[in-house]
Amino acid sequence: MELLDIAEVAVRSGLAPSALRFYERRGLIRSAGRNGLRRTFEPDVLDRLMLIDCARGAGFTLAQIQRFLTATPDDTELRAHLARRASRLDHDIARLTRMRDSLHHAATCTHEPLVECPHFKSTIADSDNARAASSAPAGFMAAAPMDPQP
Repeated sequence: MELLDIAEVAVRSGLAPSALRFYERRGLIRSAGRNGLRRTFEPDVLDRLMLIDCARGAGFTLAQIQRFLTATPDDTELRAHLARRASRLDHDIARLTRMRDSLHHAATCTHEPLVECPHFKSTIADSDNARAASSAPAGFMAAAPMDPQP
């Protein structure tokens, strides 16, 4: 298996070498060693970086991601937290899907004004009803604390 130079990992992942070094210091990724003065990585580091990017996009902090990456199947507290976060993401996905659909409709709607369109209003009302039915308040991703860390 051929090792990847830090510059190649940076190009393939879209991250700056300084970000890769930072992730390594935080324990999120691990270098395989050095080739001269340059860090080298196993090719599977790219999969790890995609997971980190996806988790960050879903609102996880680096500390939360690090905890997840080192979890074992026996970590029941973390598993319960992950199940709650997955449920919140399901609510977000449904809300964003409704918004996307209403925006697609608004892009071609001839109703004046657009916000008075019955279809648009019903989509927004569905969104409001879904949020009210959800136990998660608006803006929950920013406000949702991570379960206590060990």
